Amino acid sequence: MERVLWVIGLVLLWVVLIGLMYRGWRKRAARQAPQIGELPAMPDDLGAQTVEPTTGLYVGSTIAPSWQDRIAVGDLGHRAASTITRFEKGILLERSGASTIWIPQDTIRAVRTERGLAGKVMTKDGVLVVRWQLPTGTEIDTGFRGDDKSVYPNWIDQNGVSA
Repeated sequence: MERVLWVIGLVLLWVVLIGLMYRGWRKRAARQAPQIGELPAMPDDLGAQTVEPTTGLYVGSTIAPSWQDRIAVGDLGHRAASTITRFEKGILLERSGASTIWIPQDTIRAVRTERGLAGKVMTKDGVLVVRWQLPTGTEIDTGFRGDDKSVYPNWIDQNGVSA
């Protein structure tokens, strides 16, 4: 009987901890909502494709310059399999099971590689990071870990920013 009580106690503790983590995530989202606002809408005409689509993992988005301040608003904080494509008018990030992210060309501040972003740490230059400005004026970093990292120089050269 004593073991059963221990197991029940541990399960209850686990449920309480999960609930507190969920509550913290929701409070973070509420605190960040004014900074993030609405994401840019995708235009009807994206222009010509300038970099081939690259498959990989959407790592997440953070409020710049902190590589660990993950954005909790909407589904921006959720990792997802994705495809990133560069067009004349911006970058299209299509995520599986999550909303599409459109990054207009005139909002892009830098494209670079980093060791990590949003709690995801990789080897040197393992994550492609796009720093861009939201309509609210907040700069964010959006991270993408490509399946083929040999294409990263194509992305960096497109924006005229070296790694």
